[in-house]
Amino acid sequence: MSITLSDTSTWLPLDGLAPGFDANKAPATGDLDGRTVTVVDGRGTRIVHRFGADRVEWDYLPGDGDPIEASSGSDAYEAFLVDDGLYFAQFHHEHKPDEAVSLVLDLTNGRALSVIQAIGGDLPGTTAVRQLFVPGLIEGVEPAGAEPAPTVSLIGRRVMWVYSSQHAYEHVYLSPNWYTWQCLAGPEKGLADTDENSVWQVRPGIYVFAWREKVIPCASVTIADHRDQRSIRSHGVLFGLDESGEVPTHFTFGAYGRLLSNTVHPAAYDPAEA
Repeated sequence: MSITLSDTSTWLPLDGLAPGFDANKAPATGDLDGRTVTVVDGRGTRIVHRFGADRVEWDYLPGDGDPIEASSGSDAYEAFLVDDGLYFAQFHHEHKPDEAVSLVLDLTNGRALSVIQAIGGDLPGTTAVRQLFVPGLIEGVEPAGAEPAPTVSLIGRRVMWVYSSQHAYEHVYLSPNWYTWQCLAGPEKGLADTDENSVWQVRPGIYVFAWREKVIPCASVTIADHRDQRSIRSHGVLFGLDESGEVPTHFTFGAYGRLLSNTVHPAAYDPAEA
């Protein structure tokens, strides 16, 4: 099926993007193999993760005010090394395939950020795939540095991302809630849209950037090291529904980025103050 740029019904489904899109994915790391990492959030909820070579066993123990019931499970996972002691782990729940977890673990500073993605359900938002961001502490590690928090640091930047020799996009970070993407190369070349986003800083210059699309039922969580703006590196996951609209699709990827430009608005018109 050919794509008509203005007819969103012809746009590729999530599984149509997947072949070759992960060519620039970093090798998975085995550093978490054999480690138990317990994350505690502000509600007192404790999530125990016991990592093996390629599977993670977890126990979810809700704290006061957490309406989610206690549960346990085991899922396949992938983990990527972002920076010294900083890991990005991905797993898609086998017992509940309409949910996936992205887990940022700063084992040096004792801090974590969990991003839960769900197709439908009770998470906040109106898009087909919704996201919840939960900062926490890693039990047994003395916390240091700032906790993960929303940031406006990316606003005004225009960044090109290269996912493979065939896939390239650019992002323009517009405001705390919106960004615009355009496909520069690949099967979606010429397509563009503006979608919801969230940005969290996990270390100085290292950001979790997540987006939720309104046309295709999918969302993404990425983590990117912007400290060298000529050589940005990201790791990410896409999660949503396949072409049938019924089967959850989950795959990881990576990209090399470069800052193309930076817009600085006059203070009175700064979208960061929206």
